[in-house]
Amino acid sequence: MTRLLAALLIWFSLPADAARAEDSRLKVATTFTIIADMARNVAGDLAVVESITRPGADIHNYQPTPRDLVRATGADLILANGLNLELWFQQFLDKLGDVPTAVVSEGIAPIAISGGDYDGKPNPHGWMALDSALIYVDNIAAALAAADPANAAAYRANAEDYKARISATIAPLREAARTLPEPRRWLVTSEGAFSYLARDFGLNELFLWPINADAQGTPQQVRHVIDTIRVTGAPAVFSESTVSDRPARRIAAETGARYGGTLYVDSLSDAGGPVPTYLDLLRVTSATIVEELKDD
Repeated sequence: MTRLLAALLIWFSLPADAARAEDSRLKVATTFTIIADMARNVAGDLAVVESITRPGADIHNYQPTPRDLVRATGADLILANGLNLELWFQQFLDKLGDVPTAVVSEGIAPIAISGGDYDGKPNPHGWMALDSALIYVDNIAAALAAADPANAAAYRANAEDYKARISATIAPLREAARTLPEPRRWLVTSEGAFSYLARDFGLNELFLWPINADAQGTPQQVRHVIDTIRVTGAPAVFSESTVSDRPARRIAAETGARYGGTLYVDSLSDAGGPVPTYLDLLRVTSATIVEELKDD
């Protein structure tokens, strides 16, 4: 801890990036890439938005570095997910000083985690459903407007446009999921990160471990999912991009279910990857689920 704080002091004492120092726009830091992309869509050219964590990072087990926190130096506003997602980051964010922070999940109906060390605590993956995504966007617009009142109308207009694009992309996929035959409405994944999507799409949820910070792929977890699939006939098993797919593939092989492929939930990819934006992440994940759960 002492070495890290010393390193932070060194980083913070360095001259700021010249381009950033001359930029008078609102400076916004977010705790991870998904919120950063949402904020960029709402802010447009009116703010500079930086994600503290990088593309591809597992946000549950992430260990921040001095360089990560330097990206938040001088921020006018920090956007956080809340729902206990950033507990590992709070002590470091406190070192940035008195920076206004907005929790973008405020107002969604939380779903409790079932099982594991976090049993009963709110599932933090609220961004993974259409209904709650629109709440996130509204909260981001309100936070930007409060930090930069002169551009409040532009932030609200951008937010309405962005919400319309999200709805136009995801609403048809949600409707397709809701019309699946009842026996095929099973979403089986490695992490229990899709509770909000499952609720929104009318799917039953089954997972190996509740959250990535818990034990992953234990024999007991694997056996429980295998036994449940044999009873329910769930047609496919998925895994997430930030964890090993081996447990999910083993379950598919032992039950006769298909391995449905990779879902994206905790992080965007880099610009050349399959989900460089939040809308891509929602679209690719939702479309993969619907396609794999349809009748053969």
